[in-house]
Amino acid sequence: MQAFEHKSFNELFDLTGKTAIVTGGANGIGKATALRLAQAGANIVIADLKMEDANKAAKDIESYGVKALAVECNILKDEDLVAMVDKTVEVFGSINILISNAGGGGGGQENPFKISVDDFRRDFELNVFSAWRLCQLCVPHMKKSGYGSIVITTSMSSVNKSPDMSGYAASKAAVNHMVANLTHDFGPEVRINAVGPGATRTAALESVLTPEIEERMLSHTPIKRLGEADDIAGAMLYFAAPISEWVSGQTLFVNGGGVQTLD
Repeated sequence: MQAFEHKSFNELFDLTGKTAIVTGGANGIGKATALRLAQAGANIVIADLKMEDANKAAKDIESYGVKALAVECNILKDEDLVAMVDKTVEVFGSINILISNAGGGGGGQENPFKISVDDFRRDFELNVFSAWRLCQLCVPHMKKSGYGSIVITTSMSSVNKSPDMSGYAASKAAVNHMVANLTHDFGPEVRINAVGPGATRTAALESVLTPEIEERMLSHTPIKRLGEADDIAGAMLYFAAPISEWVSGQTLFVNGGGVQTLD
């Protein structure tokens, strides 16, 4: 019988000496997550297209006494993904945590009679294919290190039903099921989970949010406020840290207990 090792409270959240990659880590949920992981002791690689913001985020991260590296990375380019992973191993020696947060698509603007198959495919390239490829690249390093945790950002759209969302929502639903299956491929050394944010105050939401939409969202939200990036970062930390060492293949929705849609 395998012996159970009781950990102290601090050990359950301790990421000292671990290395974490955060895609889309220069702003919003990605940056908030990177800062939380740094507070727990992890060294951080910020993989992002916006290098000015990424370098600023790296400096903020280093204020916690850990190391940080900003790497320019377009998740749609395989050569960028490979180079980013190689650079991480070159600088830090290993990879322990992957936060696959970068993504996107045309959610809310996907009228099926006005978009093309290429538009639909791009949702999957951004949200599914890139995450799958990063897992393929990172998991061997995680297994070699003996500690691995992958967290992919999904969305409430993966379970909601709304107009003009078919490509984006389908891609996020695919993420949830991909995670549930990959856990059987990656264990026991590597865990994989997903976090699905509800309506969270990021630049993307603020660009479409009106007082009327917010009021409608809050009418369906038991905790009467919209989410903040730190709310999502807390769930990311939970999955990244040893406290969740017997949790894999799961999708956790962080949504104030409700459902928020744009329609």
